[in-house]
Amino acid sequence: MKNIVDTAIENGNFKTLVKALTAANLVETLKGPGPFTVFAPNDDAFAKVDPTTLSKLIADVPNLTKVLLFHVVSGEHLAADVVGMTQLASVEKSDLTVKVKGSTVQIENATIALTDIECSNGVIHVIDNVMIPPTVVL
Repeated sequence: MKNIVDTAIENGNFKTLVKALTAANLVETLKGPGPFTVFAPNDDAFAKVDPTTLSKLIADVPNLTKVLLFHVVSGEHLAADVVGMTQLASVEKSDLTVKVKGSTVQIENATIALTDIECSNGVIHVIDNVMIPPTVVL
């Protein structure tokens, strides 16, 4: 079983996320022991962000780091755990709001599209939007 970063690279749908993690020097952190839960925006989610805004964000390492860490939670939280929660504390230090509507689970403004991609140091849940923490103004 591969770590979170290597799993994302191998998957092929997280090219922009991997590029952002590299720009923010977070690759080694997310290859570390964890465990982590990552709500990972796929390339389609990043494509929804205005290209100019995305370029500025990738170049702004402090804010990029905040945005990326907003998608990471300490500990391994499988889908069965997440649906029973109303909030999760992100590594960025802001709380993530969890809403369950029928079979749909939302984290902030994102819907979880695919759950429980298990990795050696945690789990990835694929989301359909990039979440921006309240500490970042774009």
